[in-house]
Amino acid sequence: MKKMYAKRLLCTVMSASLMAVSLAGCGSSEKTGSSTTGSSAESTKVTEEKVLRVGMECAYAPFNWTQLTEEAPDGGKAVPIYGTSEYAYGYDVMVAQKLADEMGMGLEIHKVEWDSIGLSLDAKEYDCIIAGMGRTKEREASYSFTEPYYYRDNCLVVKKGSEYESVKGLSDFAGKKVTVTTQLGTGWVPLLEQIPDATLGANYETTAEVFMAVSNGVADVALIDLPTAESALITNKDLAIVVPDPSDAFEGDKEMTNVCIATRKDDTALRDELQKAMDAVGWNDKAKMDELMKKAVESQPAAN
Repeated sequence: MKKMYAKRLLCTVMSASLMAVSLAGCGSSEKTGSSTTGSSAESTKVTEEKVLRVGMECAYAPFNWTQLTEEAPDGGKAVPIYGTSEYAYGYDVMVAQKLADEMGMGLEIHKVEWDSIGLSLDAKEYDCIIAGMGRTKEREASYSFTEPYYYRDNCLVVKKGSEYESVKGLSDFAGKKVTVTTQLGTGWVPLLEQIPDATLGANYETTAEVFMAVSNGVADVALIDLPTAESALITNKDLAIVVPDPSDAFEGDKEMTNVCIATRKDDTALRDELQKAMDAVGWNDKAKMDELMKKAVESQPAAN
């Protein structure tokens, strides 16, 4: 009798143990989203490959900015910034979402300072850069680029009401000894030397600091792209935009007009997938680009 009882007890304990293991396995699968077959490393890899990880400043309106909520004025949805409780939105985020959707992938935004955006890509913290980056010869030596996902014009920003507001071309700055500025680590930096008799002032990490320098009189002239300048003037009423006449403008600035997606130099497979997605959604149409940029400018929070 005791032997029979012991046998039944052993069976009950084994059944309970097997059930516990089974339930634990189900819980792990739901949490990680991994397959029940294959190694956990393989399953994690599959999951990661379904997410497009994008690096951007989240501080370069209207291309990208940081906001506290998911809601956007245009009815769209901002994307959570990885590792934070904040959200990213703007032209770059909208385009990234379109491409991720076309590729059947989720979207993960990584916020990074501009001066380290390439280093973080090289360190594989994210897969690509969609951050209003101009495709220059110098950058092409280190990264692979798609075709442009936006074409922008460059402009000058000056203090409203100043003598520089009436400037028509670069030659008008001759003899004025203006102090000039732009954003650090951009293709605009070498172009500043083309402004006659100019003093090269400090350059800044963010475009917000660039505009502040002009507002405060630390600099007389800032070189930047037109959408960003138009965006800044919404809240900076003391600034004015000057677009130099093409016959008296910067030479070699066309590189900065081609805004492209960057991947690591050897990751041509992802670059080609991104380009394929761009082609599929028709993102070589300047009218579509301008329409979306207009929406981005109108959607930015006042703080950006």
